Amino acid sequence: MTASIVPLDTDGMLEAAAGLPEQVTAAVREARGLDGLPDKIDVENVVVLGMGGSGIAGDILAATAGPFMPVPVVVSKQYGLPAFVGDGSLVFAVSFSGDTEETVEAATTAALQGAKVVAVTAGGELARLAEAWEAPIVRVPDDIPQPRAALGAMAIPAMVILEEIGLFPGAGEWIARAVDQLRMRRDELVGDGNAAEALARRIGRTIPLVYGGGGLGAVAAQRWKTQINENAKLPAFWNVMPELCHNEIAGWGQHGDLTRQALTVVALRHDDEHPHIARRFDLVFDMIDEVVAGIEQVRAAGDGQLAQLLDLVLFGDFFSIHLALREGIDPGPVPALDQIKSDLAEGASA
Repeated sequence: MTASIVPLDTDGMLEAAAGLPEQVTAAVREARGLDGLPDKIDVENVVVLGMGGSGIAGDILAATAGPFMPVPVVVSKQYGLPAFVGDGSLVFAVSFSGDTEETVEAATTAALQGAKVVAVTAGGELARLAEAWEAPIVRVPDDIPQPRAALGAMAIPAMVILEEIGLFPGAGEWIARAVDQLRMRRDELVGDGNAAEALARRIGRTIPLVYGGGGLGAVAAQRWKTQINENAKLPAFWNVMPELCHNEIAGWGQHGDLTRQALTVVALRHDDEHPHIARRFDLVFDMIDEVVAGIEQVRAAGDGQLAQLLDLVLFGDFFSIHLALREGIDPGPVPALDQIKSDLAEGASA
């Protein structure tokens, strides 16, 4: 890592990103052997509650485990709950701090409606409530600098638990393969002049528009977008194939003089793309090439969908941090988010 820019990183976000393989491995150990889990036959649906850097745990589960499970996986990022949640629901309430008000409220409602709740948290009100409900708790390490840097600790436990119940057989093997890929990618990204740093240099001060393909690509693109927002404090946007071919592509018909100066498309590619999605990428690139500052592609590596998704996530984490450091921005603190929480708390106490 470039010594001259690391001092800007007061929370150690680069170091935290580099620790993702070990974080995933530790999360597997933490989630094994919990008491109080439901039997497979009693689970009719799986719901994941969470917001922001915690909520993406549900998106990862839905994209990688959901297609192989005999029951639906639903992600809920709000105060309320889907109407079907009840005694046949296994609900994962994911909150790094344990005090995310949307997640705490939704988890409380789920418990009152008879759902089996599993808390994934470092503590706070969610942990206190889970203890009162005698619900299983997976403890997230409290020394991780920011919630968004705890992705492994928050996304992996649900997979492990679902494997132990019998709803996601083979999860342990897919996780192990993901760790192998994360270690290889991490070793590439920690050196000077690495691919993520080079991409940040090419993007420069343009606004990234991140495109993914299918369910896996959608999660990766959304993660890139939010990491750019929080780490680089930069506007960014995302969309997914094939949906964008039914709407967004029509919006490139005007203001090309503006977009070619302001926007760079970053396409996240993976091996699980439908053949027609791959073709759609080519067609879209041909249509927009002259009205964007550039088109960049990042291709996933690794054995299995989870490995490829986390590979893209790790690359994006490093990329977003390098975007910040190039502009002299500390990637850790997020004062805008803190201000909203503070204002909400003042309003509630008024």
